[in-house]
Amino acid sequence: MRPDPRVLVVAADDDLAGPLCAGLDALGWRTLTARTLEGGAAAMEDLAFEAALIADPAPGAPAALKARALPRILPVMALSKPGQNAPGADLIMTGPPHPAQLALRLEQLVRGAVAEEEFALRQATFSARGATLEAPDPSSKPLRVLAAGVADRRFLALSNALSASGAEAVAAPTPYTAFDYLHESPFDAAVLWGGEDHAPALSIAAGMKRNTRLFHIPLVLYLRHVTDLNLSELYNRGFADVASPDTPEHETAARIVALARDFRRQKAIRKALEAARGSGLMDADTGLFTRDLFAAHLARVAEGARERGRPLSVCVLRVVYGREVALAREGGWLDRAMPQIGAMVSRLVRAEDTAARLAPEVFALALPATHGAAARLTAERIAAVIGCTAFDAGPERPPFVVEFEVGSAELHPGESPASLLERASAAVGAG
Repeated sequence: MRPDPRVLVVAADDDLAGPLCAGLDALGWRTLTARTLEGGAAAMEDLAFEAALIADPAPGAPAALKARALPRILPVMALSKPGQNAPGADLIMTGPPHPAQLALRLEQLVRGAVAEEEFALRQATFSARGATLEAPDPSSKPLRVLAAGVADRRFLALSNALSASGAEAVAAPTPYTAFDYLHESPFDAAVLWGGEDHAPALSIAAGMKRNTRLFHIPLVLYLRHVTDLNLSELYNRGFADVASPDTPEHETAARIVALARDFRRQKAIRKALEAARGSGLMDADTGLFTRDLFAAHLARVAEGARERGRPLSVCVLRVVYGREVALAREGGWLDRAMPQIGAMVSRLVRAEDTAARLAPEVFALALPATHGAAARLTAERIAAVIGCTAFDAGPERPPFVVEFEVGSAELHPGESPASLLERASAAVGAG
C-alpha cells in the first residue's frame, strides 16, 4: 500500500503545483493537491500531513490550516508574489522554488515542529516532578549575517538591504576571515558572494558543513551572473537558498532574514530542550534520563504520538560483554568511561530525541516522528561511532573499546509504552 502523503499543497491550478509536486514526490516528499483551502482542510480530516504549502494564500489561510492540524504543529510555507505578505506562514517564498531547495526547507521546518512538540511534552514530564523547564526564548538582539566575498556594488547593496531590514551584516572579504569570524562569534545566517569564480564560496560552504557547530547555519549563495549551475547539487551541498542576479536586493535580504530568524528560533528550542540536563533529575554520571524518568516520559511521548498521528520508535543499546570489557569492568575503568559514553550518546541524537540510561551498561532512545528502520540505523550509527573510540584501561594496559548490540521497535496502534520498550529490548542483537 502506498504510504500517506506528507505535504498538503493548496493551489488553484497545476501551472505551479504540478512541477513542484512532481519534484517533491521524486525526492520522497509525497504530496496531495487541493484546489481550495476548504478542500485542503477536508483532506486534513483523514490524513496527518507533516507540512503544508499554499500558493498565493488568502489572509488567514496559514492560521486556518495550523488550527485544523492541532495538536500536531503544522509548518506552513507560502508561495507569494513579491511584496505579498502571508501572516501566519512559517516561511514565505517568491517564485517557484527548486524542488531540492523546497525539500531542504521542509525538512528543517518539520524537524523544528517536532522539537516544539517534544519540548511541551518534556515540560509536562519535568513539571510533574517539581522541575521547571523555561520556554524557548530567542534572543532579541539584531540578527547577525555574515556576508563573505570580495566587495562589489551589488554585494554592498545587499549588505545595505540587510541593515535596512534590521540585521547586522558583517563583511568578510576572504574565506580565511570568514572562518575567523564564524569561530569568534555567533551568526544566524551566511550569504556567500559567487563572484567570477564560485570556488571560494563552495569552499566556505564545505568547511561549515564539516563543522558540527556551524553545520546548521543557513547558507545563501548570491550569484554575480547567470550560470549553468546545477541547483540540485548546490542544495545537496547544504545551501538553503540561491539568489539569482536579477532578484532585487531587498527581496534577497528578506529571504536571508527569514532564514536567519527561523534558525535563531530553532536554536532557542534546542537550547531549551538541552536545559533538561541541569534539572537535577538526570542520571548523575551521564547526564541522560534515568530509567524511571524515561519510563514516565515515554508514556507521555507515546500518547502524544497517537494524538498527532506521528510515528514513534524506541532503540535499546546494550554493551557487548567481551574480554576487554570484562577486564575494564573489574578495574572500574568501564565505570570511568560511562560519563564520556553518555555524553557521546547525547551528542549523536537530535535535540528532540530522548536518551536514557536504563541500567549501568544499557541505554535507550525514544525517537519521535521516526519509523523503525530509520531508528535502527540511528542506533547502529551511534554504536559504530562509540565503537571507534578507545577508552583508558589503566596503567600498563592497552585502551579498550566498547561495542553495543542494538535493537529497535516502532509503536503499534494501541500498544503500551512498556510493550514497545520490551520489544526493542528483545530485538537487541537480532539484526
